[in-house]
Amino acid sequence: MKWKADWFLWGMAFAVGLAWLFPGPGAHGGWLHPELLNKGGVALIFFLSGVSLSFAAMKAGALRWRVHAVVQATTFLIFPLIGVALLWVVESWIPVELAIGFFFLCALPSTVSSSVAMTAAARGNVPVAVFNATLSSLIGVVVTPLWVSWRLRTEGSGVEAGKVMGDLLLWLVLPLVIGQLARPWLGEWAKRNKKFVHTVDRGTILVIIYTSFCDSIRRGVWSGHGIGILVTALAGALVLFFVVLTLVAAVCKLAGFNVEDRIAAVFCGSKKTIASGVPMAQILFAVDPRLGMILLPLMIYHPMQLVICGVLAGRWAKRAE
Repeated sequence: MKWKADWFLWGMAFAVGLAWLFPGPGAHGGWLHPELLNKGGVALIFFLSGVSLSFAAMKAGALRWRVHAVVQATTFLIFPLIGVALLWVVESWIPVELAIGFFFLCALPSTVSSSVAMTAAARGNVPVAVFNATLSSLIGVVVTPLWVSWRLRTEGSGVEAGKVMGDLLLWLVLPLVIGQLARPWLGEWAKRNKKFVHTVDRGTILVIIYTSFCDSIRRGVWSGHGIGILVTALAGALVLFFVVLTLVAAVCKLAGFNVEDRIAAVFCGSKKTIASGVPMAQILFAVDPRLGMILLPLMIYHPMQLVICGVLAGRWAKRAE
Protein backbone atom coordinates (compact mmCIF):
# COMPACT_ATOMS: atom_id res chain seq x y z
CA MET A 1 0.00 0.00 0.00
CA LYS A 2 1.52 3.29 -1.11
CA TRP A 3 1.05 6.22 1.18
CA LYS A 4 0.69 9.74 -0.16
CA ALA A 5 0.05 13.01 1.60
CA ASP A 6 -3.58 14.05 1.24
CA TRP A 7 -5.03 17.54 1.26
CA PHE A 8 -5.65 17.41 5.02
CA LEU A 9 -1.94 17.04 5.83
CA TRP A 10 -1.09 19.96 3.55
CA GLY A 11 -4.01 21.81 5.15
CA MET A 12 -2.49 21.41 8.64
CA ALA A 13 0.75 23.01 7.45
CA PHE A 14 -1.22 25.79 5.73
CA ALA A 15 -3.33 26.44 8.86
CA VAL A 16 -0.20 26.79 11.02
CA GLY A 17 1.49 29.03 8.43
CA LEU A 18 -1.60 31.21 8.19
CA ALA A 19 -1.65 31.56 11.97
CA TRP A 20 1.98 32.73 11.94
CA LEU A 21 1.21 35.34 9.27
CA PHE A 22 -2.24 36.45 10.46
CA PRO A 23 -2.80 35.52 14.12
CA GLY A 24 -5.20 38.38 14.89
CA PRO A 25 -8.49 37.06 13.44
CA GLY A 26 -8.23 33.66 15.14
CA ALA A 27 -6.92 34.81 18.53
CA HIS A 28 -9.22 35.51 21.46
CA GLY A 29 -11.04 38.76 20.75
CA GLY A 30 -10.45 38.42 16.98
CA TRP A 31 -13.19 38.98 14.43
CA LEU A 32 -13.60 35.21 13.89
CA HIS A 33 -14.80 34.96 17.51
CA PRO A 34 -12.96 31.64 18.12
CA GLU A 35 -14.58 31.18 21.54
CA LEU A 36 -17.88 30.58 19.68
CA LEU A 37 -16.57 29.28 16.36
CA ASN A 38 -14.52 26.50 17.94
CA LYS A 39 -17.31 25.20 20.15
CA GLY A 40 -19.68 25.18 17.20
CA GLY A 41 -17.06 23.31 15.18
CA VAL A 42 -16.56 20.74 17.95
CA ALA A 43 -20.32 20.17 18.14
CA LEU A 44 -20.52 19.73 14.35
CA ILE A 45 -17.68 17.18 14.32
CA PHE A 46 -19.24 15.04 17.05
CA PHE A 47 -22.72 15.34 15.54
CA LEU A 48 -21.36 13.99 12.25
CA SER A 49 -19.55 11.25 14.20
CA GLY A 50 -22.86 10.27 15.81
CA VAL A 51 -24.61 10.18 12.43
CA SER A 52 -21.81 8.05 10.93
CA LEU A 53 -21.37 5.58 13.82
CA SER A 54 -23.09 2.35 12.92
CA PHE A 55 -23.46 -0.07 15.80
CA ALA A 56 -24.67 -2.69 13.35
CA ALA A 57 -21.22 -2.66 11.73
CA MET A 58 -19.68 -3.62 15.09
CA LYS A 59 -21.61 -6.87 15.52
CA ALA A 60 -19.46 -9.01 13.25
CA GLY A 61 -16.35 -8.47 15.37
CA ALA A 62 -17.98 -8.20 18.80
CA LEU A 63 -17.21 -11.75 19.97
CA ARG A 64 -13.40 -11.50 19.73
CA TRP A 65 -13.28 -10.20 23.29
CA ARG A 66 -9.61 -11.05 23.97
CA VAL A 67 -8.49 -8.91 21.03
CA HIS A 68 -10.76 -6.08 22.16
CA ALA A 69 -9.36 -6.26 25.69
CA VAL A 70 -5.78 -5.96 24.38
CA VAL A 71 -6.60 -3.02 22.10
CA GLN A 72 -8.62 -1.01 24.63
CA ALA A 73 -6.17 -1.69 27.47
CA THR A 74 -3.32 -0.55 25.23
CA THR A 75 -5.16 2.60 24.12
CA PHE A 76 -6.40 3.80 27.49
CA LEU A 77 -4.07 2.21 30.06
CA ILE A 78 -0.73 1.07 28.64
CA PHE A 79 -0.30 4.03 26.29
CA PRO A 80 -0.82 6.67 29.05
CA LEU A 81 1.42 4.73 31.46
CA ILE A 82 4.18 4.56 28.83
CA GLY A 83 3.73 8.30 28.38
CA VAL A 84 4.14 8.85 32.12
CA ALA A 85 7.31 6.72 32.17
CA LEU A 86 8.90 8.44 29.15
CA LEU A 87 8.04 11.90 30.43
CA TRP A 88 9.49 11.05 33.83
CA VAL A 89 12.82 10.48 32.04
CA VAL A 90 12.83 13.54 29.76
CA GLU A 91 10.41 16.02 31.35
CA SER A 92 13.15 18.24 32.78
CA TRP A 93 14.58 18.68 29.26
CA ILE A 94 11.43 19.71 27.40
CA PRO A 95 8.94 22.60 27.80
CA VAL A 96 6.05 21.80 30.14
CA GLU A 97 3.46 22.48 27.43
CA LEU A 98 5.12 19.91 25.16
CA ALA A 99 5.04 17.39 28.01
CA ILE A 100 1.31 18.05 28.45
CA GLY A 101 0.89 17.60 24.70
CA PHE A 102 2.61 14.22 24.73
CA PHE A 103 0.50 12.99 27.61
CA PHE A 104 -2.66 14.25 25.90
CA LEU A 105 -1.60 12.30 22.81
CA CYS A 106 -1.13 9.15 24.90
CA ALA A 107 -4.60 9.48 26.45
CA LEU A 108 -6.49 9.87 23.16
CA PRO A 109 -8.66 7.17 21.56
CA SER A 110 -7.64 5.31 18.42
CA THR A 111 -8.47 6.42 14.90
CA VAL A 112 -11.54 5.04 13.10
CA SER A 113 -11.22 5.36 9.34
CA SER A 114 -7.47 4.90 8.94
CA SER A 115 -7.28 1.94 11.35
CA VAL A 116 -9.99 0.14 9.37
CA ALA A 117 -8.46 1.13 6.02
CA MET A 118 -4.97 -0.05 7.02
CA THR A 119 -6.34 -3.33 8.40
CA ALA A 120 -8.24 -3.96 5.16
CA ALA A 121 -5.18 -3.13 3.04
CA ALA A 122 -3.04 -5.55 5.11
CA ARG A 123 -5.68 -8.32 4.83
CA GLY A 124 -6.38 -8.25 8.57
CA ASN A 125 -9.59 -8.79 10.53
CA VAL A 126 -11.69 -5.81 9.39
CA PRO A 127 -14.74 -6.48 11.64
CA VAL A 128 -12.43 -6.51 14.67
CA ALA A 129 -10.88 -3.21 13.54
CA VAL A 130 -14.31 -1.63 13.03
CA PHE A 131 -15.49 -2.76 16.47
CA ASN A 132 -12.38 -1.55 18.31
CA ALA A 133 -12.04 1.75 16.48
CA THR A 134 -15.69 2.60 17.13
CA LEU A 135 -15.60 1.45 20.76
CA SER A 136 -12.41 3.43 21.33
CA SER A 137 -14.08 6.64 20.12
CA LEU A 138 -16.94 6.19 22.56
CA ILE A 139 -14.74 5.28 25.54
CA GLY A 140 -12.40 8.20 24.80
CA VAL A 141 -15.12 10.80 25.37
CA VAL A 142 -15.05 9.79 29.05
CA VAL A 143 -11.58 8.37 29.72
CA THR A 144 -9.39 10.90 27.89
CA PRO A 145 -10.63 13.91 29.93
CA LEU A 146 -10.17 11.92 33.15
CA TRP A 147 -6.53 11.13 32.29
CA VAL A 148 -5.82 14.74 31.28
CA SER A 149 -7.44 16.11 34.45
CA TRP A 150 -5.29 13.77 36.55
CA ARG A 151 -2.15 14.87 34.72
CA LEU A 152 -2.87 18.56 35.14
CA ARG A 153 -3.63 18.13 38.84
CA THR A 154 -0.32 16.30 39.41
CA GLU A 155 1.46 19.29 37.85
CA GLY A 156 -0.44 21.71 40.04
CA SER A 157 -2.00 23.33 36.97
CA GLY A 158 -5.50 22.73 38.24
CA VAL A 159 -8.62 22.53 36.13
CA GLU A 160 -12.16 23.67 36.69
CA ALA A 161 -13.53 20.13 36.69
CA GLY A 162 -17.17 21.14 36.80
CA LYS A 163 -16.86 23.58 33.88
CA VAL A 164 -14.79 21.19 31.78
CA MET A 165 -17.21 18.29 32.30
CA GLY A 166 -20.13 20.60 31.54
CA ASP A 167 -18.49 21.69 28.28
CA LEU A 168 -17.70 18.07 27.37
CA LEU A 169 -21.30 17.04 27.92
CA LEU A 170 -22.66 20.04 26.03
CA TRP A 171 -20.31 20.17 23.06
CA LEU A 172 -19.16 16.53 22.68
CA VAL A 173 -21.57 14.05 24.24
CA LEU A 174 -24.86 15.82 23.43
CA PRO A 175 -24.07 16.31 19.70
CA LEU A 176 -22.89 12.68 19.53
CA VAL A 177 -26.17 11.47 21.06
CA ILE A 178 -28.24 13.74 18.80
CA GLY A 179 -26.31 12.41 15.81
CA GLN A 180 -27.10 8.84 16.84
CA LEU A 181 -30.79 9.70 17.31
CA ALA A 182 -30.80 11.28 13.84
CA ARG A 183 -29.39 8.15 12.15
CA PRO A 184 -32.82 6.83 11.04
CA TRP A 185 -33.20 10.01 8.95
CA LEU A 186 -29.58 10.96 8.15
CA GLY A 187 -27.70 7.64 8.30
CA GLU A 188 -28.27 6.70 4.64
CA TRP A 189 -27.54 10.27 3.53
CA ALA A 190 -24.23 10.20 5.45
CA LYS A 191 -23.36 6.84 3.88
CA ARG A 192 -24.07 8.10 0.35
CA ASN A 193 -22.19 11.35 0.95
CA LYS A 194 -19.28 9.97 2.94
CA LYS A 195 -16.75 12.05 1.03
CA PHE A 196 -18.66 15.29 1.71
CA VAL A 197 -19.05 14.46 5.43
CA HIS A 198 -15.34 13.61 5.61
CA THR A 199 -14.43 16.94 3.96
CA VAL A 200 -16.62 18.98 6.33
CA ASP A 201 -15.16 17.10 9.30
CA ARG A 202 -11.55 17.67 8.25
CA GLY A 203 -12.17 21.27 7.19
CA THR A 204 -13.61 22.07 10.61
CA ILE A 205 -10.55 20.53 12.29
CA LEU A 206 -8.27 22.77 10.19
CA VAL A 207 -10.18 25.86 11.34
CA ILE A 208 -9.72 24.79 14.98
CA ILE A 209 -6.00 24.17 14.38
CA TYR A 210 -5.67 27.68 12.91
CA THR A 211 -7.38 29.38 15.86
CA SER A 212 -5.44 27.26 18.36
CA PHE A 213 -2.10 28.40 16.96
CA CYS A 214 -3.27 32.02 16.60
CA ASP A 215 -3.59 32.47 20.34
CA SER A 216 -0.27 30.75 21.06
CA ILE A 217 1.54 32.94 18.53
CA ARG A 218 -0.20 36.15 19.66
CA ARG A 219 0.86 35.53 23.26
CA GLY A 220 4.47 34.65 22.41
CA VAL A 221 4.37 31.02 23.55
CA TRP A 222 6.72 30.02 20.70
CA SER A 223 9.31 32.72 21.33
CA GLY A 224 12.64 31.18 22.26
CA HIS A 225 11.77 27.84 20.66
CA GLY A 226 13.48 27.18 17.34
CA ILE A 227 13.63 24.10 15.12
CA GLY A 228 14.73 22.14 18.19
CA ILE A 229 11.14 21.92 19.46
CA LEU A 230 10.05 20.23 16.21
CA VAL A 231 12.96 17.78 16.34
CA THR A 232 12.14 16.96 19.97
CA ALA A 233 8.46 16.40 19.16
CA LEU A 234 9.31 14.19 16.17
CA ALA A 235 11.82 12.11 18.16
CA GLY A 236 9.34 11.68 21.02
CA ALA A 237 6.56 10.65 18.65
CA LEU A 238 8.79 8.07 16.94
CA VAL A 239 9.93 6.55 20.23
CA LEU A 240 6.37 6.43 21.55
CA PHE A 241 5.01 4.82 18.38
CA PHE A 242 7.63 2.07 18.15
CA VAL A 243 7.51 1.24 21.86
CA VAL A 244 3.73 0.74 21.68
CA LEU A 245 3.90 -1.07 18.33
CA THR A 246 6.48 -3.53 19.66
CA LEU A 247 4.56 -4.07 22.89
CA VAL A 248 1.22 -4.74 21.17
CA ALA A 249 2.83 -7.15 18.69
CA ALA A 250 4.51 -9.04 21.54
CA VAL A 251 1.30 -9.28 23.61
CA CYS A 252 -0.66 -10.51 20.58
CA LYS A 253 1.96 -13.18 19.89
CA LEU A 254 1.96 -14.34 23.52
CA ALA A 255 -1.86 -14.47 23.49
CA GLY A 256 -1.78 -16.71 20.43
CA PHE A 257 -3.84 -14.45 18.17
CA ASN A 258 -3.97 -15.41 14.51
CA VAL A 259 -2.26 -13.09 12.03
CA GLU A 260 -5.48 -11.33 10.97
CA ASP A 261 -6.37 -10.45 14.58
CA ARG A 262 -2.78 -9.35 15.26
CA ILE A 263 -2.86 -6.95 12.32
CA ALA A 264 -6.12 -5.38 13.52
CA ALA A 265 -4.81 -5.10 17.10
CA VAL A 266 -1.50 -3.52 16.04
CA PHE A 267 -3.14 -0.90 13.85
CA CYS A 268 -5.94 -0.03 16.31
CA GLY A 269 -3.68 -0.12 19.37
CA SER A 270 -0.84 2.03 18.04
CA LYS A 271 -2.85 4.83 16.40
CA LYS A 272 -4.20 8.05 17.86
CA THR A 273 -7.00 10.19 16.47
CA ILE A 274 -6.58 13.76 15.33
CA ALA A 275 -10.27 13.86 14.34
CA SER A 276 -11.36 13.66 17.99
CA GLY A 277 -8.11 14.92 19.48
CA VAL A 278 -8.23 18.48 18.17
CA PRO A 279 -11.86 19.09 19.26
CA MET A 280 -11.19 17.53 22.69
CA ALA A 281 -8.12 19.74 23.14
CA GLN A 282 -10.18 22.79 22.29
CA ILE A 283 -12.58 21.95 25.14
CA LEU A 284 -9.99 20.76 27.69
CA PHE A 285 -7.47 23.58 27.10
CA ALA A 286 -9.85 26.25 25.75
CA VAL A 287 -8.37 29.20 27.65
CA ASP A 288 -4.76 27.97 27.65
CA PRO A 289 -2.56 30.10 25.36
CA ARG A 290 -0.18 27.13 25.05
CA LEU A 291 -2.75 25.12 23.08
CA GLY A 292 -0.75 25.32 19.83
CA MET A 293 2.28 23.65 21.38
CA ILE A 294 0.09 21.16 23.27
CA LEU A 295 -1.29 20.04 19.89
CA LEU A 296 2.17 19.76 18.30
CA PRO A 297 2.90 16.12 19.27
CA LEU A 298 -0.49 15.02 17.92
CA MET A 299 0.01 16.93 14.66
CA ILE A 300 3.37 15.21 14.17
CA TYR A 301 2.17 11.78 15.29
CA HIS A 302 -0.79 11.82 12.87
CA PRO A 303 1.11 11.85 9.53
CA MET A 304 3.93 9.76 11.00
CA GLN A 305 1.56 6.91 11.96
CA LEU A 306 0.01 7.00 8.48
CA VAL A 307 3.40 6.70 6.77
CA ILE A 308 4.70 3.87 8.96
CA CYS A 309 1.41 1.93 9.03
CA GLY A 310 1.08 2.35 5.27
CA VAL A 311 4.48 0.69 4.81
CA LEU A 312 3.55 -2.11 7.24
CA ALA A 313 0.18 -2.66 5.54
CA GLY A 314 1.87 -3.02 2.16
CA ARG A 315 4.38 -5.51 3.55
CA TRP A 316 1.80 -7.62 5.39
CA ALA A 317 -0.55 -7.65 2.38
CA LYS A 318 2.14 -9.55 0.42
CA ARG A 319 2.29 -12.48 2.86
CA ALA A 320 1.40 -15.96 1.63
CA GLU A 321 -2.14 -17.22 2.11
